[in-house]
Amino acid sequence: MPRMVELQAGELLCRIEPRLGGCVTALMLGDTPVLRVPPARLGTARQSSSYPLVPFSNRIGHASLQWEGTLYPLVRNNDDEPHAIHGVGWQREWEVLDQAQEFAMLSYEHRGDASWPFAFDASQTFRIAPGSIEFTLSMTNQSGGNAPAGLGWHPFFVKRPNAHLSFGATGRWEMSDDKLPTRRTASTGIDSDCAAVDVDHCFDGWDGAAQLRDELLRVRVGSNLSRLVVFTNPTRGDIAIEPVSHINNALALSRQGMDAAQLGLVTLGAGESLSAQMTIAVERVA
Repeated sequence: MPRMVELQAGELLCRIEPRLGGCVTALMLGDTPVLRVPPARLGTARQSSSYPLVPFSNRIGHASLQWEGTLYPLVRNNDDEPHAIHGVGWQREWEVLDQAQEFAMLSYEHRGDASWPFAFDASQTFRIAPGSIEFTLSMTNQSGGNAPAGLGWHPFFVKRPNAHLSFGATGRWEMSDDKLPTRRTASTGIDSDCAAVDVDHCFDGWDGAAQLRDELLRVRVGSNLSRLVVFTNPTRGDIAIEPVSHINNALALSRQGMDAAQLGLVTLGAGESLSAQMTIAVERVA
């Protein structure tokens, strides 16, 4: 069984659990949590501090994937929800390929199944430094033909009193009651105290930077991706700030005539790869 991985540089500490989807189970600056603290008996990556999204982000509507003229019914993988959600990597065991005090590399090999019909290899790397941690996530299409591909992360940040979130964007995708996007509206992003924010939306035209600050910490999230899913409401003690490569349910939206490039759809030929990067930088408020 893969061992738990612990990385540390200065006061910043990160713990990773390979056997549960290669998820992060702690990101701490000294005694102060940056990401939410999971339950002591962690049963799924969905309860963790953060987990990878591969080979797609968010939902594929009604667990029905249509690709190059073929319909693939997918596993409904989140309790009684009717959709397929967040790919397959978060539900699979990852292997530790390399580990040092400030670096780790994990891998997962997917050979095609009812959850995702296309074979791929994926890797995660984590590189920690005093005050920041860098994540990379990559996948290579091993299916022998074309395959859709998407990447992202699902970190849950602690939402302390007087927390304030700010980021820039150009659009927001409105959501129906079944948690699927319906249309794009113009948006400049969010610049607001978090206590009253009620949001579960994907923003596009993201400038690749987001800041969450409160009375204890100033946290900056950076990525080379240009879409950001944000999820929180007044009843939650955390806020998900998720860099992603494509819009929710992008394949279905493209079949409705929406532009594939605007949606962030990526097609990988046999042997082709896709990579993404995210950095979380944290400092104490003086």
